[in-house]
Amino acid sequence: MMCDTCGCNITSSNQLFARQAVSGTTAVTVMKNLLTQNDNQAIHNRQHFDKYKLLAINIMSSPGSGKTALLEATIDAFREKYRIGVIEGDLETENDAKRIRAKGVPVYQITTGTACHLDAHMVHDALHHFQLEDLDLLFIENVGNLVCPASFDLGQHRNVTLLSVTEGDDKPVKYPVMFRAANLVLVTKSDLLPVLEDFSVELAELNLRKLASTVPIIELSARKNLGLQVWLDWLSSELSKQRTRVRRGESTHPKIQPDTMHLHVRTI
Repeated sequence: MMCDTCGCNITSSNQLFARQAVSGTTAVTVMKNLLTQNDNQAIHNRQHFDKYKLLAINIMSSPGSGKTALLEATIDAFREKYRIGVIEGDLETENDAKRIRAKGVPVYQITTGTACHLDAHMVHDALHHFQLEDLDLLFIENVGNLVCPASFDLGQHRNVTLLSVTEGDDKPVKYPVMFRAANLVLVTKSDLLPVLEDFSVELAELNLRKLASTVPIIELSARKNLGLQVWLDWLSSELSKQRTRVRRGESTHPKIQPDTMHLHVRTI
């Protein structure tokens, strides 16, 4: 199974909790402890975000779907309107962080090594590198992976899943857990549709609706500025809702999907 080989059972940020639970226990007990500790940390992260009235968004997709390009276009569009911070997640390199840093916004790169997703402890460590009171929007660009990131609460308020037109319109039904976790689905690289006759936006949406998902789906191209305003309007609306919740003393959390938890319960 995936997590036997990809190394995401134990990460540098949660290994302390694994060591505390290993002696005389099963792998199932260890993973339950890790996931409980993750959820507790996520609650703490969300309290930080709510305290400073910022909106935290988890961006998820397969590698190469255009997450970083989307963030670059969003920063450019909102430069005079909102204060933005970005947490980048990758197995190795600071390539994406360098691109975001060039836009003049605060960014922190998390390199996970072998872990195929971010967890709440990694995000909490990253938060120490930001002045949260100076942010309106915090984007968390998760590790490129259409499975595991959907199962881990990071403290974010909303999940956004990208589906590139280069990937295939059947991805929602092939990777249902990821798409069920989405609060919004973006069909990216739409400028390539004229030369990709085998991708149907209509079929991609139909496959999404087969999952009983009613979330919005937006077709856009960050590079060509096609459909970008709809995405920007959604962000503004969500930030306004977040500020209203904070004034009322309320909070919200994303659609975490426990379906893939069994993949993580393996011998450690």
